[in-house]
Amino acid sequence: MVKSRSKGRRLKWILGISLALLVLASGVIYSNRGALASLGYDLFLADKVEQRLQDSFVPLENRADTEQQVTKPFSVLLMGVDARGNERGRSDTLIYTVIRPKDGRVLMVSIPRDTYADIVGKDKKDKITHAYVFGGPEMAVDSVEALLDAKVDHYASINFQGFKQVVDTLGGISLPITDDIVNKDAAHEKFTIRANQDLYDGVDALNYVRYREDAGGDMSRTERNRIFIDALIHKAASLGQWTKIPDLLGVIGDNFKTDLAPTSLSDLTKSFLETGHTISSYTLKGEGKRMGQQNLWYYVADDADLTAVRNTIAAWMREDTPVSELVPPQATNGTSTYAA
Repeated sequence: MVKSRSKGRRLKWILGISLALLVLASGVIYSNRGALASLGYDLFLADKVEQRLQDSFVPLENRADTEQQVTKPFSVLLMGVDARGNERGRSDTLIYTVIRPKDGRVLMVSIPRDTYADIVGKDKKDKITHAYVFGGPEMAVDSVEALLDAKVDHYASINFQGFKQVVDTLGGISLPITDDIVNKDAAHEKFTIRANQDLYDGVDALNYVRYREDAGGDMSRTERNRIFIDALIHKAASLGQWTKIPDLLGVIGDNFKTDLAPTSLSDLTKSFLETGHTISSYTLKGEGKRMGQQNLWYYVADDADLTAVRNTIAAWMREDTPVSELVPPQATNGTSTYAA
């Protein structure tokens, strides 16, 4: 297990609750509550946040609309959706997250987008990213539940186009690019990202996430997603120009959807800031294979690892599991833990 600590990671919320949206909204605001209060903006901005997040509150059609009690362990499926124009898009980032508010623990299990899985509602196996294409967040949630044999209590999704706008609003982010990244395959969108820039704008950052021509395949893309989200959180957390917050809230409102009520998100944010937090992250293990009549490339999960992940999730979801047993699946690669 690789452990690291970072001073600035006040998890500004729960896992930022996903992908930086709450970082930009509740996270940034609550993590700097003292400064805002001294300026007389605390209550004003809190109202703005809740109002904006209300626009993002979209319950799933096939599930009961219940208010989340943010005290007991619960799960959230975090989705980064690559949608352009009016298309539904694909869930290129899937992170099954267990949140334990009382002891400040968060488990994040990344599912590679090309994972071969049952698509619930389609009665077939396919890349799990296609579940969102076929049936939106409902089918994605159902399919992840089937893969991990674990309930998904809530979902949160953000369109990558929104990330692009956020990056530009923040003035760019830092990315560890030491060699030019060139997407040049005839079947792919063409772009080049120049190496060693101090900051990368929204277009470069989005292309960094989308790049798919390196040897690491789906695993490398999953790691780039993690690096991107981490960089976005870091930049948002260090934001000193509070006048940008209304613009960020506008971007969030247009691109962020969740079935967690705004009041629950605010309560959860404050709970984590009071308790502190430790995040354990893990990537589902497997190998790439070409399969089927069309010889398509899939990521096939390792059965033993999948069993370990299922057992780990079950332990994290039990309220009486002692903190000493809240560890990621037992593996040496793809695992990280950090505290703040």
